[in-house]
Amino acid sequence: MKNDKMKNKFRVNEQIRAKEVRIVGDDGSSVVSVRQALEMAHQQGVDLVEISPNAQPPVCRLIDYSKFLYQQKKHQKEMKQKQVKVEVKEIRFGPQTDEHDYQFKLKHAIEFLNSGNKVRAYVFFKGRSILFKEQGEVLLLRFANDLEEIAKVEQLPKLEGKKMFLFLAPKKAGVAKKSQQKRDNERREAEAKEAARQEQEADAAANGLLANAKGAEELLKKMQGEDE
Repeated sequence: MKNDKMKNKFRVNEQIRAKEVRIVGDDGSSVVSVRQALEMAHQQGVDLVEISPNAQPPVCRLIDYSKFLYQQKKHQKEMKQKQVKVEVKEIRFGPQTDEHDYQFKLKHAIEFLNSGNKVRAYVFFKGRSILFKEQGEVLLLRFANDLEEIAKVEQLPKLEGKKMFLFLAPKKAGVAKKSQQKRDNERREAEAKEAARQEQEADAAANGLLANAKGAEELLKKMQGEDE
């Protein structure tokens, strides 16, 4: 059934209805009449296969049709193997989740995102805990901020019934941005290193001046002694 479906996908030889076609190959392309194209195929012992019927004129290849179908099936198989199945992983919080539990779930979310999966984090409000919905929103926003380097927000915190959802998707490789907190830390570290370097240079200069002063003092004493 699959083979029949693949065969019916392309027009071959006399099935091609256009008056002119563009023949493409390793040495370039040329526009010829269908009759000329069929003669070329016959001379080479291959088929005339229409690979792009909507082009003007339609694009064809001179190739053995069985070989062409094999190449198409192989290409589709390779593409299917390269496709990564994206799963949605859930992370559940309570409105008053403690710090240890929060860090534990943050670690799991990082693993999920680094594996290419999406994350649906939510806060479940049980009974009267719905009164703490603002606290739950703050928790989810903090969660999104802590994952800013590896995840993008697909949906901001939204209350649906007794659950408030946040949807995150992994960022593509090479586009992760540094969080503001990390940028501030790096800036402070750079400033501290620069201050330490300047202090070392100042100390070195001061020590040099002191050594020069002592040397000048000793030289002056020596000269005075010689005069006497």
